[in-house]
Amino acid sequence: MVPRELIDTAEVPGGEPLRLFRRGADHMIVLDRNELMNSRMSGSEEALAVMTCERLAGRAKIRMLIGGYGMGFTLRAALGALGPDARIEVAELVPQILDWARGPMAALTAGCLDDPRVEIRIEDVAAPISVVSERGGLGAYDAILLDVDNGPDGLVRSDNGQLYSARGLKAAKAALTPGGVLAVWSAAPDPRFAKRLGDAGFSVDEVVVKARANGKGPRHVIWFATRE
Repeated sequence: MVPRELIDTAEVPGGEPLRLFRRGADHMIVLDRNELMNSRMSGSEEALAVMTCERLAGRAKIRMLIGGYGMGFTLRAALGALGPDARIEVAELVPQILDWARGPMAALTAGCLDDPRVEIRIEDVAAPISVVSERGGLGAYDAILLDVDNGPDGLVRSDNGQLYSARGLKAAKAALTPGGVLAVWSAAPDPRFAKRLGDAGFSVDEVVVKARANGKGPRHVIWFATRE
């Protein structure tokens, strides 16, 4: 077996360091002993974007917020599904993630960060959500996609747990346009979180998807929560 090579380490504000490994042509992002991302498993992250876009079919000038760049699977899928008038904001807390995207994983990135429809924000995704929600009114985002942890539990950093709290869900709902979608990726089911989504007033659709694009691999969960 080809040995795993450590490429770089990135500090996470308020959390444990992330490590980027390479094995042959594959890359892995690891937190402690948890493999958060693997370049061989893109299916569920791509589904996060594609299934959200399907729920927004017919809308013009879609504005989307993606929380967590990761390996860019969700961003690339969104760019492929949306038209030229769409705008996508990507909030990434760890600058080195983007350095990796432009450096050792440049082939995987495939130029998506330079697409004119994309705006990169080096900040916690909670920040733009809060700014929009505090304005009141009918929100600004047609979709908010969250993939900043292995699920709604604040694994990468404890502060991420606020995104999935009743207060965080209220803010996300306020930041959405009517009929807008909050989509949350998870490595496993979480009935308590699904209930919180419903309690926050969302219409909730829980979908099980496979980790790999070929329909194989572990089962992951995506919640699509629609603001009525």
